[in-house]
Amino acid sequence: MPNEIHLRRVKSYVKRDGRMTDAQRQALLLLWPQFGLDKQNGLIDASKIFQREAPLILEIGFGSGRSLLEMAKQHPEEDYIGIEMHQPGIGGLLLGIETEQLKNIRIFYADAVEVLQQCIPEASLDVVQIFFPDPWQKRKHHKRRLIQPEFVKLVASRLKPQGKLHLATDWEDYALNMMKVLSEADDFLNLAGHGHYSERSSQRPRTTKFEARGERSGRKIWELQFVKC
Repeated sequence: MPNEIHLRRVKSYVKRDGRMTDAQRQALLLLWPQFGLDKQNGLIDASKIFQREAPLILEIGFGSGRSLLEMAKQHPEEDYIGIEMHQPGIGGLLLGIETEQLKNIRIFYADAVEVLQQCIPEASLDVVQIFFPDPWQKRKHHKRRLIQPEFVKLVASRLKPQGKLHLATDWEDYALNMMKVLSEADDFLNLAGHGHYSERSSQRPRTTKFEARGERSGRKIWELQFVKC
């Protein structure tokens, strides 16, 4: 796997400690060559990677990978690329891929902004999904939030016409900020109607750890789905 990148002013992840199990470590060692993607290789060709033409979904920050695994299992006709900086989560996803014998997932261990800039061709993605990104709750840290105008413009450039940006958060303040940023973006149209949040999508079949934690704390789940104009 590539070495960890240098810190950025705005990055797609927050560093998290986590102990890897022996099984996760073994999965990284044995399965990464087959399912891992290297940022240093530059622009990807999804048809060569997956050996077919299929809808391409990019998930940024898949955490433990359980939700991404379930989506790929339920939709074998679609191809998925996940980006994550938490090695235990990557190891867990690789274990799931092996158990389920899935062929339609690949993984980047890298900052999502750099992956989008350097590895994803323009107008190549059908969906970008970002579920429960770090909310950076303190006001002085809001500038570190991923969903900002510059990032949204970058995502739009990588989506196909009518491609979808799908977001979810359990922090109301961040949901309001997401809605403002996306509503002001010229490239996107709200599928639920201007200023409205979406119902829970069937594309998120499994409750993530962050979603479950938010629900236990009594926080509402806010979901946004915007389509590229």
